[in-house]
Amino acid sequence: MIQLYRPGSSPLHRAPAGAKLAVLAVAALILSLYPHDPLSIGVSLLAVCGLYVVARLPLRVLTAELWRLRWIVLVLSVALIVFVSPAAAWISTGRVVALLLLASLLTLTTRMSALLEVLRGLLRPFRRVGVDPEAVAMTISLTITMIPVIAGFVDRVREAGRARGVRLGPRAVVPLLVLALRHADDVGDALAARGIG
Repeated sequence: MIQLYRPGSSPLHRAPAGAKLAVLAVAALILSLYPHDPLSIGVSLLAVCGLYVVARLPLRVLTAELWRLRWIVLVLSVALIVFVSPAAAWISTGRVVALLLLASLLTLTTRMSALLEVLRGLLRPFRRVGVDPEAVAMTISLTITMIPVIAGFVDRVREAGRARGVRLGPRAVVPLLVLALRHADDVGDALAARGIG
C-alpha cells in the first residue's frame, strides 16, 4: 500500500502534511467508532473517491488502488457474509476500504519528507524520556525505502530462476535473504561512514 508521491498542484497536494494526518486520524475514528448503516458506508466510499478527483489524480490511480485491495475485500467480505450477514460484510469491508484508500491518498499527495517532519514534531516532547526523534524518523524512512528495494530483489531472484528454467518456490527465500542481508550491511557501512549509528 505504500505509494510514491505524485507531484501536483491540487488543494490536497498544497495542504500541510500535519493537517492531512489529523484528518486521516479523525476519519479513522469516525469510521471505526461511529455506528454506520449500508447507506452511510456507500456515501463514505463515494466521498473518498471524490477526494481522488479533488487531488486531480487519474482514474487509473484509483482503480489501481482498488485492485490492490482485492484480496482484503474478498477474504473479509466472504468471511462476514458466511458468519454474520451481507449487510455487516458491506459495512465492515467498506470501512476498511475507505480507510486504506484515504491512507493511500495521503501518501500520493504528500512528500515522505513532510510526513517525517510531522513525525519528528510529534516525537519532540518525548525527548525527556529518552526518545530521539531524529533516530526514529530515520529508522522509519529507511524501512519505507527498503520496501521497493526488497521488491526489486524478489524480481531479481524470480528472473534468475526463470533464466535457469527452475521454479524456486520456497527455496527462493535463501537467495532473497542473502541479498537483503548484503544490502543491510552496505547501508550500515554507509551510515557508519557518515558518523551515524
